[in-house]
Amino acid sequence: MKVLRSVMQQKEGGIAGVLVVQADASMAVPGNRPELNALPLRYTKKTCVEHRIGLRPIKLEATTEQTSLHNKNMASMMFTDCSSSTTSLLIHLNRRSSNTFLRQSVGQLRLRTTVSGRACSLSIRSADAASDKVIDGKAVAKTIRDEITVEVSRMKESIGVVPGLAVILVGDRKDSATYVRNKKKACESVGIQSFEVRLAEDSSEEEVMKSVSGFNDDPSVHGILVQLPLPSHMDEQNILNAVSIEKDVDGFHPLNIGRLAMRGREPLFVPCTPKGCIELLHRYNVDIKGKRAVVIGRSNIVGMPAALLLQREDATVTIIHSRTKNPEEITREADIIISAVGQPNMVRGSWIKPGAVLIDVGINPVEDPDAPRGYRLVGDICYEEASKVASAITPVPGGVGPMTIAMLLSNTLTSAKRIHNFQ
Repeated sequence: MKVLRSVMQQKEGGIAGVLVVQADASMAVPGNRPELNALPLRYTKKTCVEHRIGLRPIKLEATTEQTSLHNKNMASMMFTDCSSSTTSLLIHLNRRSSNTFLRQSVGQLRLRTTVSGRACSLSIRSADAASDKVIDGKAVAKTIRDEITVEVSRMKESIGVVPGLAVILVGDRKDSATYVRNKKKACESVGIQSFEVRLAEDSSEEEVMKSVSGFNDDPSVHGILVQLPLPSHMDEQNILNAVSIEKDVDGFHPLNIGRLAMRGREPLFVPCTPKGCIELLHRYNVDIKGKRAVVIGRSNIVGMPAALLLQREDATVTIIHSRTKNPEEITREADIIISAVGQPNMVRGSWIKPGAVLIDVGINPVEDPDAPRGYRLVGDICYEEASKVASAITPVPGGVGPMTIAMLLSNTLTSAKRIHNFQ
């Protein structure tokens, strides 16, 4: 057993965070002995991993136990925190087969595994850790990338296929070029191949469509992303619609959005930013079912699909937009707020119901003479005021932003698995 990555913080009174461990041969137990199948046999194998967070050592011991009786196998795994005198049993985990782990929650620990069962993300919070209001999107995104790395490697080893993401960039906007560069680095970090086409600002729509068509037909490409915005002389919808729905990892194809809106239908892909918002709520165990949720903003990219996703989670959803009267009265009734309106510090502390959970999608530059660049980034929600009222809130930066790219990588992996029928 080895640590793939840790995202943990020393906090007053304890620690909190995520520790990703990967199973290997050291955790295996012996197979059955056919001549002894009539007898109850028990094999136990212990393996240990040590990790350090600042000055605090963490020692986890994984005990794998398999019992064989009359050709029936039962296996379990138990993680024990050997470094703590107050909390010894962290989790007891049943294993149905050699590659399937069940997700369970016990006490202060939460387990999430990859499909293969080869990596486990242990979200550990010591019993005496101080409560933390910050929803750390950067930490969660790193955990997701670790999970993707394991799956990409497994796919390559099993069938020799590496997921591929193609990006089409038109023009020379610096912000778009930065986004594309960051996506390329993210692909490299998890083992996904990246392909890139750069076209001049004055390129014709037909040239862009030709690039899209080429990637549609390329079997090594499993996801296609057209970087927005496009130059004003191009029909954005025509170009987006030309992307094969099977490779529409941005989730903007009208058929994907239509399926998202319909009950009983499943989209092939969900737009990355709203998907990241919901994933943060899931990873922080925020209950959505039956709760009142307010989405501020109704864009096709974030607001509208976020509202649809919340409806799918059985929330009662209200959308606030530029024509809404008395928006603060509506937000004060919300248990969950997702804001994606692009107005710095618009949502004040007085707008928020005590204990609400806040997801801030906004990334807005505001002047700050003390900042190195003369400005700093803030969200749509006034963090200083809202954090005093909310039970949990995403920071800006470091909240939703990292999740968007993580979801893009996740969608690309999903596409490759679907195309190659890989489980």
